[in-house]
Amino acid sequence: MILYIAEKPSLGRAIADVLPKPHKKGEGFIEDANGNCVSWCVGHLLEQAEPDAYNPEFKSWKFEHLPIVPEKWQLKPKAATRSQLSVLKKLVKQADTLVNAGDPDREGQLLVDEVIAYLGVTGDKLQQTQRLLISDLNPQAVKRALSQLRSNREFIPLSTSALARSRADWLYGMNMTRAYTIQGKKVGYQGVLSVGRVQTPLLGLIVRRDEEIAHFQSKPFYEVLAHLVTDKQQFFSAKWQPSEACQPYMDDEGRVLSKGLAQNVVRRITDRPAKVTQLSTKDKQQNPPLPYSLSALQIDAAKRFGMSAKEVLDTCQSLYERHKLITYPRSDSRYLPTEQHGLASGVLAAITGGAPDLVAQAEAPNPRLKSKAWDDNKVDAHHAIIPTEKQPNLGSLSQRERQLYLHIARQYLAQFYPAYCYSETAVEVTIEGGLFKTKARQDKSLGWKQLFAREEGERKDTTTTETFAQDDNDKDEGEYVGQLPPLILGKVLHCHQGELVEKQTQPPKAFTDATLLSAMTGINRYVTDPEIRKILKETDGLGTEATRAGIIELLFKRGFIQRQGKSIVATEVGKGLINSLPLSATTPDMTALWEASLNGICHKDISYQGFMQPLLGTLHSLIQNAGAQLPSALNGLKGQNVKRAAPKKSGYRKSSAGGAAGAKKSTTFARSNASKTSTLTPSASKSASANSTAPKPRRHKAAAPAS
Repeated sequence: MILYIAEKPSLGRAIADVLPKPHKKGEGFIEDANGNCVSWCVGHLLEQAEPDAYNPEFKSWKFEHLPIVPEKWQLKPKAATRSQLSVLKKLVKQADTLVNAGDPDREGQLLVDEVIAYLGVTGDKLQQTQRLLISDLNPQAVKRALSQLRSNREFIPLSTSALARSRADWLYGMNMTRAYTIQGKKVGYQGVLSVGRVQTPLLGLIVRRDEEIAHFQSKPFYEVLAHLVTDKQQFFSAKWQPSEACQPYMDDEGRVLSKGLAQNVVRRITDRPAKVTQLSTKDKQQNPPLPYSLSALQIDAAKRFGMSAKEVLDTCQSLYERHKLITYPRSDSRYLPTEQHGLASGVLAAITGGAPDLVAQAEAPNPRLKSKAWDDNKVDAHHAIIPTEKQPNLGSLSQRERQLYLHIARQYLAQFYPAYCYSETAVEVTIEGGLFKTKARQDKSLGWKQLFAREEGERKDTTTTETFAQDDNDKDEGEYVGQLPPLILGKVLHCHQGELVEKQTQPPKAFTDATLLSAMTGINRYVTDPEIRKILKETDGLGTEATRAGIIELLFKRGFIQRQGKSIVATEVGKGLINSLPLSATTPDMTALWEASLNGICHKDISYQGFMQPLLGTLHSLIQNAGAQLPSALNGLKGQNVKRAAPKKSGYRKSSAGGAAGAKKSTTFARSNASKTSTLTPSASKSASANSTAPKPRRHKAAAPAS
């Protein structure tokens, strides 16, 4: 008997729908006509044991217990889903072949692997376990996936990486939260001070932005425009480009701060000849914006519809699971596998048949075109979010579902239109030795921009600067003037007037849903260390596609941030916490180093122990620092009436209650070349803490190691 273990019932039902009929439905499983079964996990069936499972003393939060480091990790069944685990236990025992059908990502891989390990699967059955990767719940897509099963052993490094991240988050979050909650109580704060490897740097980002705004002092700066006229009385303007000689009067961003200098330029150029010293016209083009990843969609939907990150994720989950109109939504990719292009005609027919208004003002999409989105080298476990081959019934969707489906569909449609083509004319004019520049753009062929004509119109009508085709295509849109008259290189024009434009420097804007998500995905922009910035640029950023919405919501729930209109700002408690923590805990640098190591595990460059041992040394130092001083920034803050409990993992979607994962038996993901063992052995722990004077960690044996 083949047993398919899906992550959720919806995926299990999608698999069963394409297996031979008639079906026999049991409690927690579906059996097909050949006697093969599909069952599911209902998300996490197992959760990380609480610290008191290792030692009853740990039920009380005491500083002398810290850091708590399990020698051998334990998982325990979740009470609410214990019956489903029993169903799987019976089916796994009966099965000849197992198929891991977790979601197509790192956490989905581990979620099913840990159940297989917990249920004691070993030997040939473990070695022959297969992997089913499904990103589209429609029958045709599921059938294709079933014909492309792979060995589950191929994904050992992926699972090991998820295991390492999960346990590390538990170690860091649980110990740091206990340490600062205990210390906070000493200054009168009664709530839980939740600290996490991802949530806390995000909070730090918000706190520092708020402080920048609070301390910002506006100052004037000056620009000069030259209003020019040709011999045929055609007018246009160009902007002064200050020379190196002006640098003593400018700020770091190249803005002129001296009004007298700008006034002098105005006097010198007014009613003076102006010579065209540079003139170039180039034909340029912009490729279609890439299809959406989850973060790109969340950012766009926040700008366009005012939707929160969580609202976008929940709506996408409904479109994926309930309506089967889009592919797997928790994707960090904006690219598509080459073979997927063969399905384009069916997807385009579904879109244009169910949502004809999307192409009402445009030419028909050409399914033979292949944009840069199709790139096998840039597709890993999952691809970009795109519509499926199922035709939508827009009337059956909620407003939010309809909005997001149309947004996703249009971005996919754009891949089947040619590039947007235009000519760009750049002009340099010299007046009395000063340089002035301007440039203009003239459309030649709209290409994919035909699909976005309505949004472009709305953007101009409302004077917003946001681009709804989520990409870098229009980042310099504001640099263009409307039109330029015909010009000749070397021609002498007339500057009939110089104009002084006085402006004020503006404070940074408070974060919104869109800009906070953008900061998380582009967190490298907020890091000064060039090596760490490079790591963050090459990895997921802060958090992952699947977890960013949850991390933001967690900070709201903890009372660390709040909304003021569309702005997201830190509360007094959030500010107090950040100002009580060491800088290393409030910046994304540590996350960057973790992600680099976790990616190394995925690629078999680093072992599990190679990641965990340095982390233990860092943890000892952080706990020692926490105990050395009181969090005085929290003085006078009462805190929330929150029942004190072990913290959840810092925002990770498939986390267990404690935030880390483990298992009771030997498991496939532990036997990779990258990680011979994932047990924190006594020797490893001693090595990590040899030079630390922090409180001695309490390690207690429990069940057999997970790996």
